[in-house]
Amino acid sequence: MCSPLQTNLVLVILLYSNFSYALSSSLFPSSCQLWGQFRLNEMHKSGDIILGGLFPVHFYSSGPYPSFTSEPQQPTCHGFYELGFRLAQTMAFAIDEINRNTNLLPNVTLGYTLYDNCNELGIGFRGVMSLASGQEEQILLDDTCTGNPPVLGIVGDSSSTASIAISSVLGLYRVPIVSYFATCSCLSDRKKYPSFFRTIPSDAFQVRAIIKILKHFAWTWAGLLISDDDYGRHAARSLQFELSLSGEGCLDYIEVLPWDKDTDELRRIVNVMKKSTAHVVIVFAYESRILNLMEEVVRQNVTGLQWMASEAWSAAAVLQTPHLMPYLGGTLGIAIRHGEIPGLREFLLQIRPNLHQNNSYGNSMFWEFTFQCKFSPAPSGWLEDGGALCTGQEDLENVYSEFLDISSLRPEYNVYKAVYALAHSLNNMLRCKPGNGRFSGNSCAALKSLEPWQLLYYLERVNFTTPFGDQVSFDENGDVIPIYDVMNWLWLPDGSTKVQNVGEVKGSVLNGEELILDENKIFWNFKSRKPPRSVCSESCPPGTHMVRRKGEPKCCFDCIPCSEGKITNKTDSFECTSCPEDFWSNPQRDHCVPKKTEFLSYHEPLGICLAATSLLGTFICAVVLGIFFYYRRTPIIRASNSELSFQLLLSLKLCFLCSLLFIGRPRLWTCQLRHAAFGISFVLCVSCILVKTMVVLAVFKASKPGGGTSLKWFGAMQQRGTILFLTCIQAIICSTWLVSSSPTPHKNTQYHNDKIIYECSIGSSVGFGVLLGYIGILAFLSFLIAFLARNLPDSFNEAKLITFSMLIFCAVWVAFVPAYISSPGNHADAVEVFAILASSFGLLVALFGPKCYIILLRPEMNTKKVIMGRGTES
Repeated sequence: MCSPLQTNLVLVILLYSNFSYALSSSLFPSSCQLWGQFRLNEMHKSGDIILGGLFPVHFYSSGPYPSFTSEPQQPTCHGFYELGFRLAQTMAFAIDEINRNTNLLPNVTLGYTLYDNCNELGIGFRGVMSLASGQEEQILLDDTCTGNPPVLGIVGDSSSTASIAISSVLGLYRVPIVSYFATCSCLSDRKKYPSFFRTIPSDAFQVRAIIKILKHFAWTWAGLLISDDDYGRHAARSLQFELSLSGEGCLDYIEVLPWDKDTDELRRIVNVMKKSTAHVVIVFAYESRILNLMEEVVRQNVTGLQWMASEAWSAAAVLQTPHLMPYLGGTLGIAIRHGEIPGLREFLLQIRPNLHQNNSYGNSMFWEFTFQCKFSPAPSGWLEDGGALCTGQEDLENVYSEFLDISSLRPEYNVYKAVYALAHSLNNMLRCKPGNGRFSGNSCAALKSLEPWQLLYYLERVNFTTPFGDQVSFDENGDVIPIYDVMNWLWLPDGSTKVQNVGEVKGSVLNGEELILDENKIFWNFKSRKPPRSVCSESCPPGTHMVRRKGEPKCCFDCIPCSEGKITNKTDSFECTSCPEDFWSNPQRDHCVPKKTEFLSYHEPLGICLAATSLLGTFICAVVLGIFFYYRRTPIIRASNSELSFQLLLSLKLCFLCSLLFIGRPRLWTCQLRHAAFGISFVLCVSCILVKTMVVLAVFKASKPGGGTSLKWFGAMQQRGTILFLTCIQAIICSTWLVSSSPTPHKNTQYHNDKIIYECSIGSSVGFGVLLGYIGILAFLSFLIAFLARNLPDSFNEAKLITFSMLIFCAVWVAFVPAYISSPGNHADAVEVFAILASSFGLLVALFGPKCYIILLRPEMNTKKVIMGRGTES
């Protein structure tokens, strides 16, 4: 922002201008007269059309503070600035070149009026007001008010602060202003500055270019130093905004460099830099501020920093000294695009100290500055101290001067482009054909009555290419197509320095910012000769996520391992992302892997053992069935109701085989069939035992007097019918269960998060309970009847075997229920299979073991007498 003095000065000028205009309108109806003139350092050349310019030919100015009791004295400029003078000479050269170009503005001669702003806002504002209103003491008025204004367009000012002030006023009158060095992004506001253009990219692009370099080298932690003016503050605001928007980095500190050499403040700033963990320092300031800072940096010997320079000082020769290069060597900077201007050096060599030409302002000062002499009359004491007098005949070719070094033209190239932008706009405007114009009534602008706002229309649409090959056009904000050079400060072994171009940053509507770097050319001022690391916290390794430290920027964080089932989120590093349902995190937590699947498999030892046992039981049943069929006519077989025995053996075989349905990957059909087959097979088996028990009891009752009628209810047909009826009840239960709530395959993850246990969901606990309950009822009835008949007189009382077998059966299934409920996952299937096999083997051994023993090993007991209990054959 402007200082209070500068602001007051601007207001006084504005009030003065308006007041003088009002008085002139009332007191002088046929003419107007300026109350006074500004004494300005001027270069002027006449022409059909005049362009204005503002350049810092001096470093600073001095003048008394206004007392408001007398007429203010004009300020005095001091400190000749040869590079500022070269900027003015570049504009003069460009206009001279355009006047010699027959293809650009033919038959039109351009002139110029250039003022020295002395690097002071007040003087610059005086200059621009003089350019806009003219310096004639009296202007005669007529009825038509025809004629061209004093200037149609202005090249300047150099600083952002001055450009803000000037554009705020001249924008009201739509006077085009093309700056060559004002970079503040605030000047892109078209509502506030409608007539402002610039041939240098705005700080918004410069900031994005710096962020591009930070990102390229993975520098996410930096410090920021800014100057205490519009340039520095807007750059800081823009940098903070862009960093937060992109998420590419953070600032550890933001410090404002003092205007003067405030030792205490500079010491405090350097202490902040020393304590910081950021190894990259970004500086948006002018070289004079940095010189003061570097004195304190050298005093405290602060090394190991990577400096990043804004365009304001990226090529500042005053900082490239042997005293400072141990600290500033390796600096990376954003520099204004350099260009070549053929013929400029020859033009500069023609400068002569002619004191009587109005276009030669500064020539004598340049001559004295370059040759270290004074023109006569010399200041008092000059000759006495050994000073030389200038003759005007000195040869510029024989003296080294930065003024003549055109190897790296940067601001000058921007001045050159600004002049040509105005010239091309004028050319396009004057080539308008009547009836095809862009103004009211399709009219064109006339050379004798041009208006600045007319030029503004064409300037917004200008598009041309410089001899160096750069395209020049302005966007809707008045900004030029952005391009920056990337500079590197090389510290040579002999102690000399060189600022070399190591890349460029281009702006593109489609691709954004494009960074091109030749890293092999970059000099790094570190022992490793490699880019430094500048991060607050190292990137979290795979399998962890970032947790921001409280009260610190987001670049400072701790790395916390992801919990099980989660991996590092590639889009949001502050969160871990959960794996999909059927996946689980690997031990490193860096990617998801399919969960292990478990079920009672034929390939694992438990599954193999159970399957082998099932087949063994089936095989034994087949062997026993063969034995019974072979010895079907023997007394023991006939006495044990051979038909029921065969049915019982077949049902036991089905019981053994149904256990195989519980082994293998669960599928819909196996889940539906396993419990149905199990329920029906066991009901068939228990029904056979129940009927057999009832037949045994009926036979003994029939052997008593009057008990013959009991056998008629237990004939072969009744036995088959009873078994079929009892089995059909179970079939109905199973069908109802399958229809209403069928068992389905289920992925169970409640026992192990990293495993998928494939099992069959029973669907309806009620259905499963009814199925087991029905089997239990039949088994209990069989056990009860057999228990009641256990003491019947017979040497081979089968009721005892049935009682023992049913005792085993009931014991197994009573133990099964709690074991099944408490067994996780595939172990529940193993428990059920074990219960099926155990109960099946219990029935097989208890019911058929003794009979097979007699048939095979004790055939002498397989006689009717023994069976009837009337003796034993020898």
